[in-house]
Amino acid sequence: MPLDPAPVPEELRGLRVALLVAGGIAAYKLVDLASALTQAGCSVRVAMTASATRFIGAPSFQGVTGNPALTGMWAGDAEAPEPHVFLGDWAQVVLLAPATANVIARAARGQSDDLVTAILLAARCPVVVAPAMNDAMWVKPAVQENLKILGGRGVVVVQPEAGHLASGHAGTGRLPSAAALMEAMAGAVRSRYDLAGRRVVVTAGGTREPIDPVRYIGNYSSGKMGFALATAAADRGARVTLVTTVAHPDHRGVEVRHVETADDMLADLRVQIRGADILVMAAAVADFRPAQRAGHKIRREETPHLELDLEPIPDLLAALANEPEAGGVFMVGFAAEGSDLDAKAAEKLKRKGLHAIVANDISRRDIGFGSEYNEGVMLFADGARETLPRMTKREMADRILDLIVPRLQD
Repeated sequence: MPLDPAPVPEELRGLRVALLVAGGIAAYKLVDLASALTQAGCSVRVAMTASATRFIGAPSFQGVTGNPALTGMWAGDAEAPEPHVFLGDWAQVVLLAPATANVIARAARGQSDDLVTAILLAARCPVVVAPAMNDAMWVKPAVQENLKILGGRGVVVVQPEAGHLASGHAGTGRLPSAAALMEAMAGAVRSRYDLAGRRVVVTAGGTREPIDPVRYIGNYSSGKMGFALATAAADRGARVTLVTTVAHPDHRGVEVRHVETADDMLADLRVQIRGADILVMAAAVADFRPAQRAGHKIRREETPHLELDLEPIPDLLAALANEPEAGGVFMVGFAAEGSDLDAKAAEKLKRKGLHAIVANDISRRDIGFGSEYNEGVMLFADGARETLPRMTKREMADRILDLIVPRLQD
């Protein structure tokens, strides 16, 4: 019988989930769970003990997740030559189910003599264990002591349910329901990732406004602050979209959308803010652009004196604030200023209708454009003011998110 239908908690949607399947009769139920998580936008990868393959075939999991199920320590490929290390780094939450008395005992002793137990040791994320076994085995002191050891190490243990067991007995030992398993996973995620279940849109880089097919008006923005914000949000469990004009290192939790001009960015953002919880406009959007774009390269020998007629670019944040889809989106702007940070940031905060704004001093070479460091002030529509002392851009990204999270609507 398949697992009872249960909605996937919002905190799990879009996360990277590792399902570790052990050799219990209830192993077949994990196929339905893997399918439900995949349909909810999760990226699901499965690893199985040798015993588990006697109850359910690896192709069943591949069929519902789209990823091959790993069945051995040496089953790596070019992407994951060491599958236990790969999955330990990759996963944002791990579920071990059905957790038999045997695998629980090996995990409690810290053994890593197969793929599943090795992944448990290598995991850097929350781990949930769902025991399932015969009722007589469940009540044995050895089993309970092993579970207590795991719980003391931060592992979340889901209590088995009572009912009819495969052995023919009635008692406690059934694999918990799909709803209970997913709620335990969501709880473990909530305790680690304060942006789990949230959608975050970040912009980065300086827009490029074309003069002709080979030249453009731009600025010195490197996009580092925006990328730091995107990766920080992803590492805290959010589903992140980065709308950027420059290239960045790959990050598993960040969807990248490449744009060039302010118009391109605005068009993409109008789509991306649908269903978003946070929009952070860290991009340096040009203030002006050529009123006319030449259709061919302007040649110097043919144009000894070039004059550009510039027109202002509409304020992207102000435009987005008027979009129906922007309702409920916490909107954060950035202000790169040369002086009077507080006054200029406060004016922009009010004029653009933002929830918060971060201002930094671009006249300093040790922070801002191209630097690994930043410093500034963050103002909020509720009147709060927070000083952001000099720190790395990644540290500032986390500090900014620390200040945003308590202000988000449920």
